[in-house]
Amino acid sequence: MTSHHHWPVAIVGSGNIGTDLMMKVLRSDGPLTMGAMVGIDADSDGLARAKRMGVPTTATGIDGLLAMPEFADIKLVFDATSASAHRANWAKLVGTDVRALDLTPAAVGPYCVPVVNLDDHLDAPNLNMVTCGGQATVPIVAAVGQVGFVSYAEIVSSIASKSAGPGTRANIDEFTETTSAALCAVGGAARARAVMILNPADPPIMMRNTVYCLVDGDADHDAIEQSVEEMVGRVRAYVPGYRLKQRVQFETFTAESPLFIPETGKFAGTRVTALLEVTGAADYLPAFAGNLDIMTAAAITTAERIALHAKRTAGAPA
Repeated sequence: MTSHHHWPVAIVGSGNIGTDLMMKVLRSDGPLTMGAMVGIDADSDGLARAKRMGVPTTATGIDGLLAMPEFADIKLVFDATSASAHRANWAKLVGTDVRALDLTPAAVGPYCVPVVNLDDHLDAPNLNMVTCGGQATVPIVAAVGQVGFVSYAEIVSSIASKSAGPGTRANIDEFTETTSAALCAVGGAARARAVMILNPADPPIMMRNTVYCLVDGDADHDAIEQSVEEMVGRVRAYVPGYRLKQRVQFETFTAESPLFIPETGKFAGTRVTALLEVTGAADYLPAFAGNLDIMTAAAITTAERIALHAKRTAGAPA
């Protein structure tokens, strides 16, 4: 990739996620360049940092962005605000040619988990990055689903309280809904549930995710383990701190001694458990904020692929 193929992007939301995203764009040698950093608090650390690094800024939100001369060159907007703010922002962007990559749980556009389904959505005007829990766990459910039928998936995502800013906290309910919907729509589970825990421990804990999958009937344990490990390797390509905490675990339930589930009754098959830990790259926040890191890393990977795809379809020399 040569440096003269710039693809300017704007980040709306100068909080934890937006600032981490900016650091990654500025440090990457890919096609993305920082066109603007947009906030609503003139005193925010994110806007101050953007100014110091020579990035054009506005403190008057999406309206401020639309009024900036730099907006003419912007190809894509990362929205790192909140679910309700994203809906309002998108209403103002929808008439322009600018795409949106939504890092809130608003889910206006299709869900995108890069290792699973990015190729299906390279032309979508608005793409949703699900949630940090979704980015961590949907690939695992999809990996299990490649080998057997996942009738139920449950994920428990535990993040350090300190890494959850006001936007994340305002969206806990949306986190649950969006994550469980993506576990089905992208992960392939027939039913799903997501639980999010903000852990107040000090010093802060790393992001931990537990993924439970119920696989109906006879399941090939070796094939499932291999599929999961391969998927972990693919996620690690863009989130280096992503790893299995221990080997995939299997429990088998027979028709004679089934697992009883309150909603659906008796289950015979295999319960697959994967325990994940995500350590952040510490581009902006400390390493314990792996939940932000997996979100921003997935978004950057997605935007870079979209940029390359857009250049190819525009017939520009790559």
